[in-house]
Amino acid sequence: MKKSILFILTIFTSQFLLAQYQFTLTSDCNCTSIKNQQNTGTCWSFATSSFLESELIRKGKQEEYDLSEMYFVRQIYKDKAQNYVYRQGKAQFGQGGLSHDVIQAFREAGAVPESVYSGKLPGDFMYDHSELEVALQGLLDVISKEKRPTNKWMAAVAGILDAYLGSVPEKFIVKGKEYTPQTYAASLGINPDDYVSFTSYTHHPFDQKMVLEIPDNWSNGSYYNVPIADIVAITKNAISKGYSVAWDGDVSEKGFSASKGVAVLPINEKREDLFTNPGEEVAVTQALRQSTFTDFSTTDDHLMHISGTAKDQNGTNYFYVKNSWGEISPYSGYIYMSEPYFKLKTVGIMVHKDAIPADIRKRLGI
Repeated sequence: MKKSILFILTIFTSQFLLAQYQFTLTSDCNCTSIKNQQNTGTCWSFATSSFLESELIRKGKQEEYDLSEMYFVRQIYKDKAQNYVYRQGKAQFGQGGLSHDVIQAFREAGAVPESVYSGKLPGDFMYDHSELEVALQGLLDVISKEKRPTNKWMAAVAGILDAYLGSVPEKFIVKGKEYTPQTYAASLGINPDDYVSFTSYTHHPFDQKMVLEIPDNWSNGSYYNVPIADIVAITKNAISKGYSVAWDGDVSEKGFSASKGVAVLPINEKREDLFTNPGEEVAVTQALRQSTFTDFSTTDDHLMHISGTAKDQNGTNYFYVKNSWGEISPYSGYIYMSEPYFKLKTVGIMVHKDAIPADIRKRLGI
């Protein structure tokens, strides 16, 4: 009897193991450690800061850099506040943003290490911007309705940011050397002009720049609009050459699970083994991409950092994606995103211009 039970358990365990996703990395760019944005809508800064940290590794920097995500966030809050008031309250304001916002903040305000500016006050154990957003929004709504506002509100915005995030030191010491945010950024050797954003929608002509109409594109950042096949080719080419990719897309699908570490686009969303066993996925077309964008079933919910490629046991292609929700999932905070999911749910990507395949770069004149 005991042997029979043992045999049955062995068969059950074997079947259970065979039903699990089995991923093998095929390439992997170096990343810094997983971070947690906690109770904030600042994934865009965490994803892009991680992207820049990988750029520093790629450039041969010997030490592992940890850039302050909240320093970039603070700068963008100020920029969004100005945009909101100057547009008399008829603009997007909130916690959201995009990768090109971090690049612009880096250009305008420099950068600082996490050790210098964490964005947490003494006694704070986690990030939480819910009250900060309410305080800023309330002030800006009042100012934007004033008939003749003064410029004093700018100091008020800075005061609110100081109250919730802490003030930024004008100078700081790193490894015995004094820096300002601008001189520290200059020491990193990152050129903001080297980074290019791409999207893929047919309501604008291909092979031209466009301003993507998504709520968090408050700064009217431009994207090269190319076919989705080019987006895939750019991402794969980048990873194969050691360049990582900043990703913006939709994570509201039933096939996306950060806790399971899998993002797939199944034909049957209701199957019970959705997150344990590879299955048939949707064949994504350019027309399908456009229809899901037009009817709002694809939205820019979240930004993450693509740092590698992988295959499952069936040979299906995946992208290896670093998230910013802490070390959850069986893969310590990483997600394996299938190529069909990527094709349909990618809103935009940002890469170093040297990571773009030569034929695409030539065609676009980059």
